Amino acid sequence: MGTAWFVTHPEVEIDPAVPVPDWGLSAEGRRRAGLLAGRPWVSGLVAVFSSAERKARETAAVLGLPVLVRAALGENDRSATGYLAKAAFEATADRFFAEPEASIRGWERAVDAQARILAAVAAALAEAPPGDLAIVAHGGVGALLRCHLASVAITRAEDQPPGGGGHVFGFDRATRRLLTPWRRIED
Repeated sequence: MGTAWFVTHPEVEIDPAVPVPDWGLSAEGRRRAGLLAGRPWVSGLVAVFSSAERKARETAAVLGLPVLVRAALGENDRSATGYLAKAAFEATADRFFAEPEASIRGWERAVDAQARILAAVAAALAEAPPGDLAIVAHGGVGALLRCHLASVAITRAEDQPPGGGGHVFGFDRATRRLLTPWRRIED
């Protein structure tokens, strides 16, 4: 039936005055997204799904197919805090994964975000024709999806490697079995 490639957007232009969902890719993010377009697996894609957030849509646009935007693929709802400086963000994200049943600082609970994401991914897999597809979203989304696919409790250990985003992993569409670890989009 094919492989589902889960892709996280690369580096973004951080602007505390702009709502996080409206952040676009930085120059480095655009450069790396361009490298993604040249990966051998991209030529076999039959469908591309994306979060509605600008950075994900910009990444998905390089894949050469019409982008099917799905709001439910969005990052966990962090609107209660908006922009957080890096140290505060990392500490809050650590708690988000460590306490999945709690709303940390008003953020969407990890268990709720995971249920939403699993439903959105299942819908994308059902909608796409047979073959390989890409789902372009965010690091937290990928971590919650990987936890489910690996049959482990919610943990940040399944998060993409540090360094600004721009990672990918594959899983089998039919069996939902993980096929690859996280790797950089240009590798």
